[in-house]
Amino acid sequence: MNSKQKQEQRLRIRLMSYDHRLIDKYAKQLVDLLLKEGMQIRGPVPLPTETKIYTVNRSPFIYKDSREQFELKIHKRLIDVINPTQRVVELFSYLDLPAGVEIELKII
Repeated sequence: MNSKQKQEQRLRIRLMSYDHRLIDKYAKQLVDLLLKEGMQIRGPVPLPTETKIYTVNRSPFIYKDSREQFELKIHKRLIDVINPTQRVVELFSYLDLPAGVEIELKII
């Protein structure tokens, strides 16, 4: 590895939501904001959708064999900011997150 790769620092932004339209809209707003600040970014990268399936009995006693299934899909996106400044980290504290979108920040 050369010295350029060793000094590269990344801010990994992971977005999660139940609604794919909402997460795509917010990811686009986030990318536009970061590009306006002059940051070099990679993403948004769509990660595999996590599906949780729940099976529930329709009736507790007589019709026990009758069941109903529900599923919950969690959509995820990943954005990397290369060599972030302190200003970018401060931006996230002032950002107004829409309801239903979760954001996770990690410096790697």
